[in-house]
Amino acid sequence: MKTEFKAKFLQHVAKRKKEGGFTLIELLVVIIIIGILSAIALPSFLNQANKAKESEAKQYLSAINKGQQAAYTEFGQFNTDINALGVGIKTETENYKYECAVGKAAVSCTAKAEDGAPLRDYLGHVYLVYVNDAESTSRSILCQAKGPDKDLGIFQLGSINAKNSDPTCEKANPKMEDV
Repeated sequence: MKTEFKAKFLQHVAKRKKEGGFTLIELLVVIIIIGILSAIALPSFLNQANKAKESEAKQYLSAINKGQQAAYTEFGQFNTDINALGVGIKTETENYKYECAVGKAAVSCTAKAEDGAPLRDYLGHVYLVYVNDAESTSRSILCQAKGPDKDLGIFQLGSINAKNSDPTCEKANPKMEDV
């Protein structure tokens, strides 16, 4: 009886070793699949951080545009000094530098990414639309560069005296949004 028990035990142990784990090829296939999936997902994942940083510029320029509209309504002129607008925005952050240039009937404010940052530049523009000789209203637009190393180019306006003029940005994504 003992020899029969030993033989069955040895058969059981031998059978268990065959079912004991993965082969080297199976492990390599799994590692290759994981590598391919991570190579596809990693750039998209890393780009999300840049999108979050770019949202700062969009929000800041939207606030600056609204501040410029309020300044024109209250004082009858646009302002080059962002701090004087009272919107609580720093002119320089970790990611962007903000500046404004004023014309007679318009103001353009830019958000330039810090040197070497893989971020797009943005441009906010507030301009007057004349309803008649005595009245005008202000409109604004926000444009973004097509890529991190792309210049916004020249900001071109349609006829600003027309009632429904819409500005456009050359070398930039088309009108991103009215703000």
